[in-house]
Amino acid sequence: MKYLDEFNDPQLARRLLDEIRATATRPWAVMEVCGGQTHSIIRHGIDQLLPEQVELIHGPGCPVCVTPLESIDKALEIAARPDVIFCSFGDMLRVPGTDRDLFRVKGEGGDVRVVYSPLDALQLARSHPDKQVVFFAIGFETTAPANAMAVHQARRLGLANFSLLVSHVRVPPAVEAIMTAPSCRVQGFLAAGHVCSVMGLSEYPDLAERYRVPIVVTGFEPLDILEGIRRTVRQLERGEHRVENAYPRAVREAGNPAAVRMIEEVFEVTDRSWRGIGPIPASGWRLSEAYRSYDAEHRFDVTGIRTEEPAECRAGEVLQGLIKPTDCAAFGTTCTPRTPLGATMVSSEGACAAYYLYRRMSEPAPARQEMNPVG
Repeated sequence: MKYLDEFNDPQLARRLLDEIRATATRPWAVMEVCGGQTHSIIRHGIDQLLPEQVELIHGPGCPVCVTPLESIDKALEIAARPDVIFCSFGDMLRVPGTDRDLFRVKGEGGDVRVVYSPLDALQLARSHPDKQVVFFAIGFETTAPANAMAVHQARRLGLANFSLLVSHVRVPPAVEAIMTAPSCRVQGFLAAGHVCSVMGLSEYPDLAERYRVPIVVTGFEPLDILEGIRRTVRQLERGEHRVENAYPRAVREAGNPAAVRMIEEVFEVTDRSWRGIGPIPASGWRLSEAYRSYDAEHRFDVTGIRTEEPAECRAGEVLQGLIKPTDCAAFGTTCTPRTPLGATMVSSEGACAAYYLYRRMSEPAPARQEMNPVG
């Protein structure tokens, strides 16, 4: 890739759309797994440009959104302690816990800091030996290597005042959970390119075969997504169910072996509860026994957490692809980015945030033929 403009060309977009229209002869429901893809789809109106036979379902691919409420409340309790510097990426600050968020903890005097890398938090631990520095380690497989490296470095340097509050989740078990749900309508998947750039493709062929669904790895630019949809629809029309890599400029079959080795050294697979969805077996990571002393949950003994979601929030149904954000009565009224009821409204990858940011405030969408594709 030389220029982003290469993947935003309106003429090429129209050609791909024409091919999709010519290929689709019956209704198909395709889920884009990643929230970054959702934002690109809504921003460029890709879902409104597609033929009516092709429906895009927004998936649970927003790690901020699916971080369990219990983990958020644990973060809030730790961050409020006077001996702690609590570090997080910026999009976690407004994610609501049971009764407050990290932004409020900061306003009440907690030392909450936005960092751009877990290694920034590691440096803070070296600079403030009198403080306990905690990094909120969330995310899919994409962010796991950097978080693993941070704790690996902490042990190498002998830093006793650094720890991770881990809430990592894994994509393939979530895909399986979606396919086994009684309400599932998904017939094909657009897999997240950045996840596969780390982990490779090895976990997907079994899922494609077992559930007879095409899985196409895609990127995040408009043409990436349209090409992924084109390939998915082509497989569906042919009755095929294979894994295809439509993002070869970033994804290799084996992923990034060095990153995978680091993850496997520092983390171990565990069951994880997903906010709004519930427990999914083997869908998360936690620190392995060798690194358990760097686990903030154990270090601070945060127990007895009692959580409660707002009754009017339907973010869980949005994350499962059961409803669109506009189907929620709170969307854009009592729930906005400044007064969010759920994480899907504040995360940079949340579906509700995408609909609100790009003024998709109601359905149905404008007529497809009147829209200018990706221009």
